[in-house]
Amino acid sequence: MSEFLSLPDLAVRTLGGSVIAASDESFEEKENLINPWAPAFHPETFGPKGQEYDGWETARRRPDAGGELGHDWAIVRLGLPGVVRGVVIDTAWFKGNFPPHASVEACAVEGHPSPAELAAAEWVEIVPRSPLEGDRAHHFEVAVRRRFTHVRLNMFPDGGIARLRVHGDVVPDPRLLTGLTVDLAALENGARVTACSNMFYSSPDNMLAPGAARNQAEGWETARRRDAGHDWAVVRLAAPGVIRLAEFDTVNLKFNAPAAVALWGVDERTADPDDKDAWVELMPRTRVQPDGRHRFRLEGLPEVTSVRVDIHPDGGLARLRLLGDLTPAGEEALFARWAELTA
Repeated sequence: MSEFLSLPDLAVRTLGGSVIAASDESFEEKENLINPWAPAFHPETFGPKGQEYDGWETARRRPDAGGELGHDWAIVRLGLPGVVRGVVIDTAWFKGNFPPHASVEACAVEGHPSPAELAAAEWVEIVPRSPLEGDRAHHFEVAVRRRFTHVRLNMFPDGGIARLRVHGDVVPDPRLLTGLTVDLAALENGARVTACSNMFYSSPDNMLAPGAARNQAEGWETARRRDAGHDWAVVRLAAPGVIRLAEFDTVNLKFNAPAAVALWGVDERTADPDDKDAWVELMPRTRVQPDGRHRFRLEGLPEVTSVRVDIHPDGGLARLRLLGDLTPAGEEALFARWAELTA
């Protein structure tokens, strides 16, 4: 399995991605490319345009008057701009109508550009034109280390692609974060889960996603423990900061919420996170209830770079929010990364 698959999908709709333009979508809509669920297929489901597919499918191309065949394309606005580490082009269920080749380009454009403005942007090839097979997920590692806001999927010459996954590291715009109270644990601000005790049912990164969890699957849930221990997850904050308020959301977890939670922190610039004595208690073990939001104001905490959330003994969390202030060192780190990846 490709290592980049553990990174967030910067393009998925649930994280704010959008397919904003396509050359053609005669058979199936372009928006299907970034649906969060695995592609499905139901045989002999014929609509007015033919067999229905869970993906993007274009019409058969024919040469123009000049003999040119051309190719189809779709532009995706990344919900979370960042450095792309790998791309998945999935032709699931497209067996006789997949494109024989595809490529991916990327660009970085500030603000909220229109499709016409993006057409004039400077595009960089991040996946060269590569052969595809039908009904298969194709993994492509990306070596370009720059922050991008949009990608363009090209297929040669036409056909169907079920999903496009764009995995990478989130790089937020520091100009939108500095001087404000921010969620230091938000995925969209650059936070990530770096370790956890158990993710049997779902990934702990789900806790850091924007918006509210619509169901159990959109949070973090562990298997049932049969020992005296407890489950935990370590979150690397968006940047060094001081937490002022912690929110533990157990919405949708009615019979599998933890009985209690606790919060610990460490400054990895000055302490070894592998040393258990380096961790400082930020919030003691505190009772929580099922299916609800719990907010705790925290006073006098130290500057930290990572936190560990403990759930006793097991269960899950729908969302974790850690509101606080970036320290001067945190702001400096964000701007340094921004300068490096946008030069």
